[in-house]
Amino acid sequence: RAGKKNGRSRGGKANNPPYLPPEAEDGNIEYKLKLVNPSQYRFEHLVTQMKWRLQEGRGEAVYQIGVEDNGLLVGLSEEEMRASLKTLRRMAEKVGADITVLREREVDYDSDFPRKITEVLVRKVPDNQQFLDLRVAVLGNVDSGKSTLLGVLTQGELDNGRGRARLNLFRHLHEIQSGRTSSISFEILGFNSKGEVVNYSDSRTAEEICESSSKMITFIDLAGHHKYLKTTIFGLTSYCPDFAMLVVSANTGIAGTTREHLGLAMALKVPFFIVISKVDLCSKATVERTVKQLERILKQPGCNKLPLLVNSDDDAVTAAQQFAQSPNITPIFTLSSVSGENLDLLKVFLNILPPLTNSKEQEELMQQLTEFQVDEIYTVPEVGTVVGGTLSSGICREGENLVVGPTDDGKFLRLKVCSIQRNRSACRVLRAGQAATLALGPFDRSLLRKGMVMVSPEMNPTICSVFEAEIVLLFHATTFRKGFQVTVHVGNVRQTAIVEKIHGKDKLRTGEKAVVCFRFIKHPEYLKIGAKLLFREGVTKGIGHVTDLQAITTKENGLEESLGPGQLSF
Repeated sequence: RAGKKNGRSRGGKANNPPYLPPEAEDGNIEYKLKLVNPSQYRFEHLVTQMKWRLQEGRGEAVYQIGVEDNGLLVGLSEEEMRASLKTLRRMAEKVGADITVLREREVDYDSDFPRKITEVLVRKVPDNQQFLDLRVAVLGNVDSGKSTLLGVLTQGELDNGRGRARLNLFRHLHEIQSGRTSSISFEILGFNSKGEVVNYSDSRTAEEICESSSKMITFIDLAGHHKYLKTTIFGLTSYCPDFAMLVVSANTGIAGTTREHLGLAMALKVPFFIVISKVDLCSKATVERTVKQLERILKQPGCNKLPLLVNSDDDAVTAAQQFAQSPNITPIFTLSSVSGENLDLLKVFLNILPPLTNSKEQEELMQQLTEFQVDEIYTVPEVGTVVGGTLSSGICREGENLVVGPTDDGKFLRLKVCSIQRNRSACRVLRAGQAATLALGPFDRSLLRKGMVMVSPEMNPTICSVFEAEIVLLFHATTFRKGFQVTVHVGNVRQTAIVEKIHGKDKLRTGEKAVVCFRFIKHPEYLKIGAKLLFREGVTKGIGHVTDLQAITTKENGLEESLGPGQLSF
């Protein structure tokens, strides 16, 4: 199904194979041949099954009606389909969910009357603030229209062609003056349980959007300009996006940092889709040339992706499902933020896009000890010090006592979480994988820095100054040798490190692999074995993963016992 390009209108004769892959036991996709007048016992069983599928998809499930469990597309008559959808609606009401028909199509099954199969999205109205939250990083060259596209999606108003839509996204005066993003800003787009867009056009505040949404897409707007590359890398490594959206301008094609951003997404294994913007500015031929240029790059041996051009709602549904199942599919959208052309296709895609982790993986993470990555630090009047970041494991509650570190001398300090906010609305409990801001009350801000972690006191975290990593040198002008200084990015850690030793070689050239020993020049950091690593220095770039740590145990450091100003005791 991934390869089909016939932009069929709904209900047209399909030339699809008569099979889908067999139904999986786990996952959130359920095949049902028909649901006509089930008995009470059967109905209860169906409801239990729906609960399971919703739990697997963290609040979302897709029902294929008219399909046998082995994937054979049988199809139903009009009447049977109407009765089946009625039963499905009753089941959804019972579990407190809403249903939306994604698409229906005719199948060629030996019969005289037309038979259809219908694909239905079941989405549960969120209970206890547990909306589905997907993080999408927005990449692309400078002036490709990233901030404008986000402005149009989240504000619900089209652009005037001169950048009016993006003004609300900028955080600094110099960004408004130059029209260039230099910091990382977050924008939210909600979908309610019926799949309708919830944004600032009808809700005044972020709290209202959160309250009426059952699925939230958080866009992380990154900088396109070359001089802000370190900010872009930090956004990609520390905010752990689920997906990346690469924005390419139709009139300039692949220029500037586009290839570099594409390479970053691939190096960090973030699944990405592509949006070609500004199609209102140029002719059809120019747009096609840009699409062909992208397809050629995606099919290269280094990328090995399968481009899927989205031209209709049907393509958008297929793209969202294929994209989540197979990392090689790359959907391509062509749209305009000024005329609004094809903007709806992107919304359909984002609405259906399923989460990458299933509920079981999240449960396992939640059972581990608490670990929160500190990405941003603010001082808020009358609240005190506030840190923003992502909870990578465990559960964090209001009033919990944690330790934060490592400080410059490798110590961990005690503190207390006073309150938690998620997407600008208060929240009592934070679960693994969620991003939030935590208020720390009177804790001294100068003791904190980006790259620290807040962990539960019983964790006894390992910190190190010297570590080894298996790396691949992507690009280097001369040879890479001992004593070379590079900026290392590992998750939310960003620090200069010196190459202490290259195992088995004296120097490295572009494209070579080796295990390298690095030493941080300033202070120890909290790292984990297996963490993805990126390093850069001028034009030098490399990727890899941490293989070994020379741990400085915190027992030697001890927890900071002295309670200076702003440190809270247990």
